[in-house]
Amino acid sequence: MGAACHRVRGTIGGLTGNWQPPAGRSSRLPEHADFALHARRRRKVVSAALSVYICSVPDVSEIDLGRRARRLRVDTIVRLRWLAIAGQSVAVLFTYFVLGFDLPFGLCFLAIALSAWLNVGLRLRFPVSHRLDDGPASILLAYDVVQLSALLYLTGGLQNPFAILFLAPVMISATSLSPRRTLGLGVLTAASATVLAFRHLPLPWFAGAVLTLPFLYSVGIWVAVVLGTVFIGVYASRVAEEARRLSDALAAAELVLAREQHLSQLDGYAAAAAHELGTPLATITLVVKELASLMPKTGPVGEDLALVTQEVARCRAILGKLASLGNEEPHPHDDMTLGHLLEEAVEPHRNFGVNVRVDRHGDGPEPVCRRNPGMLYGLGNLIENAVDFARTEVRITATWTRERLEIAIEDDGPGFPAHILLRIGEPYVTSRGLDRRAKIDEDSGLGLGLFIAKTLLERSGAALATRNADPPASGALVTLGWPRIAFERGRSRGDAVTRRPETSVKAAIAR
Repeated sequence: MGAACHRVRGTIGGLTGNWQPPAGRSSRLPEHADFALHARRRRKVVSAALSVYICSVPDVSEIDLGRRARRLRVDTIVRLRWLAIAGQSVAVLFTYFVLGFDLPFGLCFLAIALSAWLNVGLRLRFPVSHRLDDGPASILLAYDVVQLSALLYLTGGLQNPFAILFLAPVMISATSLSPRRTLGLGVLTAASATVLAFRHLPLPWFAGAVLTLPFLYSVGIWVAVVLGTVFIGVYASRVAEEARRLSDALAAAELVLAREQHLSQLDGYAAAAAHELGTPLATITLVVKELASLMPKTGPVGEDLALVTQEVARCRAILGKLASLGNEEPHPHDDMTLGHLLEEAVEPHRNFGVNVRVDRHGDGPEPVCRRNPGMLYGLGNLIENAVDFARTEVRITATWTRERLEIAIEDDGPGFPAHILLRIGEPYVTSRGLDRRAKIDEDSGLGLGLFIAKTLLERSGAALATRNADPPASGALVTLGWPRIAFERGRSRGDAVTRRPETSVKAAIAR
């Protein structure tokens, strides 16, 4: 993950990057490919934005994603310790005064009082909202293990039923601290349990009687505590890490969608700017006309004034168009056939040394859908992945019936690695670091692009499936399936307007 962060060289605002063509492909593109490259780089900017969002600190390992968000608050530790102090106090008082069992009452309350004073010191030293780094937090949790060990030593060791509380500090560490800290705390817990299995004061019991458990039973308790520590640590750490990954990925998706929403609002901004600029342009027009009436029409000054008049008129015409952008009614151009949808998604990825072939056939008329930026982004991301991995060709096949629509995207590259095939589409699952794509893309990929694409496509009603081509063929195959009614949801009742795909792509980027 750290290496992936280092490979992010694009900038969000400047659209700059260090894109290099794959080995064996020409670095010279035809002039008409400049538009496709620009559109492709816009997609890279989104990936760069995600990478900057997640990799704000260089050399951060995958396990450290969201580290600040998961640090323990002082208030959390203090509250949990007060709860432990209350429970320990009640247990000691009940055992000594109600049951009448003999135990080292003073030493037990000395250990409990030490925890209470530690809590008071933490309250005085840190504000409630302060978050502890891994080091101090692990030290405090280690103290809890040692303090509990001292109480158990005084009250029967592992024979004491409260020995199960050894699992609490480990679980807190697993959900809040790094695996390395949790491992250290688990080792301390296992060592403490081992010592208590052999060295401890007698278990408090009725006067004149001694309760001695069989050695084999004590060994069983020790095994249960150690295995419980391992299981709770691994399980809680895994669940918490998956939740953090999903949270980070959803936050990144929200960042991308917010950026797209901002771009979609540019029409309104342009209209507002046009209205604001109307008054200065009217003033300039009036002044130029007055100067033109005072100056001779022939000569350099007259020609300059005529040129200024023409340019002002041109500016007013442009502003007139901008002013209407925010008030346009839904246009038939918002509807597009399946073929136009595919061509618009494919166009930015042509002319990169890979032949992209689109085939479509089906029963009945071609499906028509409402223009959906999320669907275009998702399809574009899948096609981009296929182009990046393909050796020579990417085949996109669209088929439809009256009830269903399917799009298959297949490349002739190495295919998905077997160990991640079943996890494709999860956040931070990527094969870019294992593939030649690492030589193609400067950001190397975090798996977020495919996660967002899958999320957006599923939001449109699609179901996504991935697999590798059947031997002896090679390559990856991604299949998208929609119920036709879901694909055509939101379309107008009129016929879809046939457009040149290149024009529609340019219009989308211009917006």
